[in-house]
Amino acid sequence: MTSKYDPLGDYLRGQPTAEAPMSFSDIEKVIGASLPPKAVNHPAWWSNNTSNNTMTRVWLEAGFRSERVNVGARKLVFRRVAGPSARPETRPAPPATPPTGSPRSFLARVRAAMAGTVHVPQGVDLTAPTGEIWDAAES
Repeated sequence: MTSKYDPLGDYLRGQPTAEAPMSFSDIEKVIGASLPPKAVNHPAWWSNNTSNNTMTRVWLEAGFRSERVNVGARKLVFRRVAGPSARPETRPAPPATPPTGSPRSFLARVRAAMAGTVHVPQGVDLTAPTGEIWDAAES
């Protein structure tokens, strides 16, 4: 699925620098359309939360994060944080393999896969029961 914001991703991928400062009008020129009213009035629209809006996924997939958003001055900075990734529709699905081995080896693989994404304090057992009881009827 393509988005009207895809040209922004292409533009960012082509930037040779670690930061790409842009005004809102620069972005509108790149995408060939006006930004939605929420984008020009609410700094939260520019958060790096992937469930926020379609455009967020575009700049994240291009390897950038939004920073220093100033809606009053109508500008922000995109900072490179990684190499560009494939769009979701072109990414292969991860293999569905059930955990094997002991719970400790499974925990080691989970920690390795999540390295750098979250901090798990030493001594915390992610597989330990929480004591919470979830009732399927309440969901």
